[in-house]
Amino acid sequence: MCHSQPNTNLPDGTKVYDSNYWLTAITLDSSLKVKGQENAYKFLVKDAVGGVPGVIHQASTAVTDCQPNNNVEAMRMALFEAGIESRPLWKPMHKQPVYKDAPAYTSGVSEDIFKIGMCLPTGPCVSDENVKYIVDNIKKNIL
Repeated sequence: MCHSQPNTNLPDGTKVYDSNYWLTAITLDSSLKVKGQENAYKFLVKDAVGGVPGVIHQASTAVTDCQPNNNVEAMRMALFEAGIESRPLWKPMHKQPVYKDAPAYTSGVSEDIFKIGMCLPTGPCVSDENVKYIVDNIKKNIL
């Protein structure tokens, strides 16, 4: 079992806070080449559960008008094969179907970050050995 360091107070009353390790994200330059990139978005996930528990959403295509770059998807697939869970950054809210008719005030930054970003395993239980394994697998899959 792992624990993060508890919050404490210094003798002078100053509070000391520890990270909650909530989010670890990276960006992959759009020009970066990743092994398997040519196969990104060629396979459609079927019967994926999303939204309300028990509701099945079936996509008709593996691509959308706003998705991560092929190199991000290829890296996600490579990490998955190595037993490392990762995911794209959050899709901009104005691009999600439930908000398609809602007003949106955008500059393009959220879409740009979504295209190049991905979330990596995070939390107080991610050991130094885990970090090394993750980094080694990222490096191994860059061409």
